[in-house]
Amino acid sequence: MTTTEDPQAAPAVDPGPLIRLTIADCAAKVLHSAVTLGVFGALAESPADAAELARRTGTHHRMVPDFLDALVGLGMLERTEGSYRNSPLAQAYLVPDSSSYLGGFVELTNETLYGTWGRLTEAMRSGEPQHLDPDKGGFVGDRHQDPAKMKRFLAGLDAYSDRMGAELARRTDWGRHSSFVDLGGARGNLAAVLVRAHPHLRATCFDLERTRPLFTEHISGLGLTDKVVFAGGDFFTDPIPPADVVVLGHILHGFDTARRRELLGRVFDAVRPGGTVLVYDRMIDDDRSDPERLLSSLHMRLVSPDGSEYRVADCRAWLRGAGFTDGDAQPLLGTHTLVTAHKEAA
Repeated sequence: MTTTEDPQAAPAVDPGPLIRLTIADCAAKVLHSAVTLGVFGALAESPADAAELARRTGTHHRMVPDFLDALVGLGMLERTEGSYRNSPLAQAYLVPDSSSYLGGFVELTNETLYGTWGRLTEAMRSGEPQHLDPDKGGFVGDRHQDPAKMKRFLAGLDAYSDRMGAELARRTDWGRHSSFVDLGGARGNLAAVLVRAHPHLRATCFDLERTRPLFTEHISGLGLTDKVVFAGGDFFTDPIPPADVVVLGHILHGFDTARRRELLGRVFDAVRPGGTVLVYDRMIDDDRSDPERLLSSLHMRLVSPDGSEYRVADCRAWLRGAGFTDGDAQPLLGTHTLVTAHKEAA
């Protein structure tokens, strides 16, 4: 006996996940706007109802109720009897002037990602990068031409590097070492976090010469000029300063495999015998199943001619090929992977 499928019957698969994915950018835009409008700063000291919050932030009463309740649903605000307050997550990371503020990074992604990702279809057809910025993964652009814009950009990254530096300070046995180089260290914020956590360390920030004034201003302001110095140069043409440890964070994903191998060879020469190399990126899991890591890799393909994220196994193989002994790989901040390898003592 055969049956005929009813052409009018609804599919058995729930379309909900498809719909949610289709409008996922709406939720991100709500967060971006809340940061820009100062919602979390306005609630930092005391709760407020919708009318009061509209007054504090200069927003229109017609838009505010749905906007605030959407933030509640997204876990950024809490609501009690019509009064709104920051959720613990927002209070920890989205209140301006706090030491853990990540709002600058939120604004940075809003400014940089949407235009680039809006050209994904064109990139898929042409294979060409849509926002050429090989040195900083599409985040720098013309900001070096505008000092105020560049400072705002770096301040956004500093909040992120504060957390990354704290993790590296905790996970690495720095007592075995006295010096390190941070490749592409911008204005030296991650290096500053590390030397504050381990005062015996001396650091060198190695980045393009154009970054020196920003570095000097920042490190001088932190009072660390005696512990963190700047070396200007190009990774592939200028000598990497020698040190016990070399840190490569968000560096290898900007290049193709051949250049990665070349750079790690140069890093091996710079690491002193008995020293260590630390590599962190949003590395792809070895079975290529984590969508967030793969989206990060696709972003690098969008903004650079040769860049992409890479598998953990590939990174370890490149390090062995450069001469390092095989180390270990461990999750970092829930979004990254840290690979550690060592150079044998003389």
